Amino acid sequence: MKVLVVGGGGREHVLAWKLLQSNQVEQVFCTPGNGGTAVLEKCQNKAIAVDDFPSILELVNSESIDLVVIGPELPLSLGLTDYLQPHNIKVFGPNQAGATIESSKSWAKDIMVKAGVPTAKSGTFTDASAAKEYIKAEGAPIVVKADGLAAGKGVVVAMTEVEALAAIDELFAQNFNKVVVEEFLTGQEVSILALTDGLTIRPLISAQDHKQVGEGDTGANTGGMGAYAPTPLVDSSLAFRITSEVLEPTLKQLQEQGIDYRGVLYAGLMIAPDGEPKVLEFNCRFGDPETQAVLPLLQTPLVDILSACAEQTLAELPPFQWYEGIAVCVVMAAGGYPASYEKGKVISGIADAQTENAIVFHAGTTLKNDEILTDGGRVLGITCIGKDISNAIATTYNAVDKINFEDAYYRRDIGHRIL
Repeated sequence: MKVLVVGGGGREHVLAWKLLQSNQVEQVFCTPGNGGTAVLEKCQNKAIAVDDFPSILELVNSESIDLVVIGPELPLSLGLTDYLQPHNIKVFGPNQAGATIESSKSWAKDIMVKAGVPTAKSGTFTDASAAKEYIKAEGAPIVVKADGLAAGKGVVVAMTEVEALAAIDELFAQNFNKVVVEEFLTGQEVSILALTDGLTIRPLISAQDHKQVGEGDTGANTGGMGAYAPTPLVDSSLAFRITSEVLEPTLKQLQEQGIDYRGVLYAGLMIAPDGEPKVLEFNCRFGDPETQAVLPLLQTPLVDILSACAEQTLAELPPFQWYEGIAVCVVMAAGGYPASYEKGKVISGIADAQTENAIVFHAGTTLKNDEILTDGGRVLGITCIGKDISNAIATTYNAVDKINFEDAYYRRDIGHRIL
């Protein structure tokens, strides 16, 4: 098989790497890819933007590609699946209607309410004044969300009313024309990446992300500074409840709205101190960096699962098999991220960091004159597998310490909540 992975971040590097572990996959193409996929054996980057649909279609036809795997939310929300499917191309990734579950927080809330999925009380507003009146009535802490794609950074958890009111002004100033204001939920967040062919839905192992840029979960929200999988917060009983009370009702509601959803349904959940789960948000693609922790533990060939989702034969696959252990991913970012940062810094030590138990996934990198340079905010994701969480954390940070680039920044407390 030949597979095209659309995207150029850390998620796309791990997807390409995992797909190539199957004997069925002879070649992977990445559009546009990054410095890591550029040096990955049997992988070839093509300088095509994720929203250049005609060039993607031309590549699929010219290279006789068997399966297209769409990584980021942008091409999904713009309708890349809808563009390719009429040409009899197998695509993993929901259509434009399905991707609305991520591109519109208010639409997703409506789906949850109709499906009876447990979630936070909320209000949706197109007028800043009305949103502010709601905040004043509800009080703080409270959560303010942009109703649109914001690269994982459109959420403000406001601990004071002043912060919440400022967040409303900031989001409307950024040209978001709608916001969702939500009840503040307490507990611990977990990520459930579930795969569906539109008929059947199956969760992967659970993960826990670390959104804030600062240690101790402080500072601005980011795309994610690290993750580990699986999390003991989700035992077999809770996993069953999440499938039966969240995933299956949501899929059924999508079906009832005539949406043929074939791809990832990613549920971000808050697990309350009493163990009750509530959905914070849905995403329409693999999480980043959760994927860098989840997929290294997957034993079942990824290409079999993604093909089954595209072909609507997921129910025929046996249960997914997993390697033992726990995986930890630490993100190395450019200094200044998630605000302004510089690119073009030379990265050294990657080869030294990669061992039998350590994998370096590239996110914001590029290959230039045989050197790997920084080319984004989140630069690398270093993943290690250990026999337990403490062992996995120690092994990961040992690998991180071998990598250097100017102004590199990373959190030193990934996994602290479970420790």
